[in-house]
Amino acid sequence: MSEIELRNVGKSYGNVPVLSNISLEMGDGEFVVLVGPSGCGKSTLLRMIAGLEDISAGEITIGGKVVNDMRAKERDIAMVFQSYALYPHMKVANNMSFSLKLAGASKQEIRARIQNAAQILGLEKLLDRYPRELSGGQRQRVAMGRAIVRDPRAFLFDEPLSNLDAKLRVKMRSEIKKLHQRLGKTTVYVTHDQTEAMTMADKIVVLNGGKIEQFGPPLELYNDPNNVFVAGFIGSPEINLLQAEVKGDRAVMQDGISLPLPVALPEYRKITYGIRPQHIRLARDGIDGTVTLVEPTGENQEVVVRVGSHDVNVVVQGGPPISAGTGVKLEFDTGRVLLFDKQSGERIR
Repeated sequence: MSEIELRNVGKSYGNVPVLSNISLEMGDGEFVVLVGPSGCGKSTLLRMIAGLEDISAGEITIGGKVVNDMRAKERDIAMVFQSYALYPHMKVANNMSFSLKLAGASKQEIRARIQNAAQILGLEKLLDRYPRELSGGQRQRVAMGRAIVRDPRAFLFDEPLSNLDAKLRVKMRSEIKKLHQRLGKTTVYVTHDQTEAMTMADKIVVLNGGKIEQFGPPLELYNDPNNVFVAGFIGSPEINLLQAEVKGDRAVMQDGISLPLPVALPEYRKITYGIRPQHIRLARDGIDGTVTLVEPTGENQEVVVRVGSHDVNVVVQGGPPISAGTGVKLEFDTGRVLLFDKQSGERIR
C-alpha cells in the first residue's frame, strides 16, 4: 500500500508554473529521495506534502486519505528543516517536547518519548543544554528527535545536512539511514547531493524544471538512465558526454576521434555518447590521450585525459601515481556505453 501518493499534482504562483503533473507513489516504510538542481521544485513539493504550501492541481493522499484541504498539524507527518529551527531559549528536552505539550500529552508520556528518542540519537547527556551549547551535528540530532517524539506516519527532511561540514555530513547520513531502518517509517528526503541520494534511497526521484525525469532504485537510474539529464545528474564523478556522428560501426567526434559503438545505428545519426569514468581504463592499445589533471582520492586516482579537443574523466583503480603530461591510451567498456539522441536527449535503446 502507498503511504503517500501524489496524483497529477501541480503548483503555480500566479501564471508561473513551478510543478506540473507530478504523479508518484511512496510505499509504507520506503525511503524516497527527491533530487535535482536548484529551482527544480523539490523543496516546494516536500512543503506541499507537509501542508505548508497549497497545491494548485491534483491530489495528495497520506495513509489513504486525501489531505489537500487538511492543515499541516492534522497530516500526522513530521518535518526536519535545513535550518534546524530550534527554540534558542529552550533546553534540548523542552525543544523536543514542545509539540507534545501543545497536543496535551501527559508528563509521563512526554518523559517516556523524550527518553526513547534521546536513546536512539545519543542525546541522553545533552537534554539540559541550550542549542547554543551544541555542535551543528548535535543540533541536527535534536531536530530529528523533535520529529521522532511525535511518532508520525512519515518523516520529511528538507536538505538537513547542507549546513554541516563534509565529514559530519557523512556521519549524519549514516545516522539518518540507521534511524530509518530502526523506525521503519516512510521517509521523504530532499537533497541536491546525488551522493546522498545514491547511498540513502530506496527510490530516487529526479526532478528537472518542475517535472519528474525518472524515478526508481538508485542503481537502476545509474545503469539505465532514460535521458541525458538523468545520466549527467546521477553518478560521481560525472559521466562523460561526448557529441558524435555515426559513421559505419563507429561514433566519430567533430575532431575525427573515433569511438566504439555497442550497437548498430543508422549512418550519420547525431548522438550523445555517454561513458562513465569508472568504465574506462588505461590500456596498451586504445584511444590516444594526454593526462592534464590528476586528483588522488586514496586507492583511486581521478584523472582528466585530453582526447583530441575533449576532456575525458577516468577513474584509475590502483596502480602507480600518474603525472600530468603523461601520454596514455584509453579502452572503453563498450558494454557500458550509453547512447542518447542528440536532439531530444532521450536514450537510444
